[in-house]
Amino acid sequence: MTTILVTGGAGYVGSVSVEAFLAAGHDVVVLDDLTTGHRGAVVDGARLVVGSYGDQAEVTRLLEREGVEAILHCAARSLVGESIVEPAKYYRDNVAGGVALLEAAREVGVRRVVFSSTAAVYGTPETTPIPEDAPLRPINPYGESKRAFEGALLWYGRAYGLRSVTLRYFNVAGASERLGEDHDPETHLIPAVLAAAERGDAVTLFGDDYPTRDGTCVRDYIDVGDLADAHLRAIEATADGDPRTAEPLVCNLGNGGGFSNLDVVRAASSVVGREIPVVMGPRRAGDPPTLVAGAERAAEVLGWAPRVPSLEAMVGAAWAWRQRHPGGYTD
Repeated sequence: MTTILVTGGAGYVGSVSVEAFLAAGHDVVVLDDLTTGHRGAVVDGARLVVGSYGDQAEVTRLLEREGVEAILHCAARSLVGESIVEPAKYYRDNVAGGVALLEAAREVGVRRVVFSSTAAVYGTPETTPIPEDAPLRPINPYGESKRAFEGALLWYGRAYGLRSVTLRYFNVAGASERLGEDHDPETHLIPAVLAAAERGDAVTLFGDDYPTRDGTCVRDYIDVGDLADAHLRAIEATADGDPRTAEPLVCNLGNGGGFSNLDVVRAASSVVGREIPVVMGPRRAGDPPTLVAGAERAAEVLGWAPRVPSLEAMVGAAWAWRQRHPGGYTD
């Protein structure tokens, strides 16, 4: 059993990862300031501490008090549009706050970190599927802030012996039996399409003249449970003496093919049992035609592969969760 601190463990990705850690027999402490997370998403058996990962003194005391041995860092600001308008928030929280977390870990002697990163660090890729050694050219402050923290992990590993795994992925979908996606505002396509279905409204897609099979953007989607499984495997790979993290390890996660925006709408229409109308809007600036991450390294090194590769299964799980929780989390 390992005592694991999960930053952002009251959020969508973090909470499902906490669920997986507990099921595997680990001890879990959740650190979340609840600005976007929910008390109702904190899994029974985990201990919630309300606070900021950027508060180095408080995190140092928390790590010591709880006997934390490893950290899953899921907490971050993650709205691309907001990052362009307010880049200071992203450098302060994602970069400076992240380094404060690493300093607290270094002070206490916690040398195992898994970072839930993003494939946005690649920017507009030159090749698809994107390999891990592709150039990192973020096109917004959100992606740049994640790239900067990845760099910190690299150098902390070389200088201080930190063992780390960075996981890069695009879009997460689906739900577990108890936990699902509840954001305000909601910027992700699948919950936006399902919300339109609940209201009986049309959903707007941006651009239908891309060089893809149906003219709409193609994106990678992975199931949130599959992501939690990758986080668990990554935590295990940071154990002392494990050769996989003798150097900082970076792995992409993805389904290997990608789905178009119209594929998402079709899958949602099939799941809800009625056609969801579509309004085509103009392209959005900065939207590449296709973003799909190659996940061969995750398979080879972590033994990870998506267990829920079907878009219909992911959308179906998300729809079922919304039906069980019509108002989202009650807190």
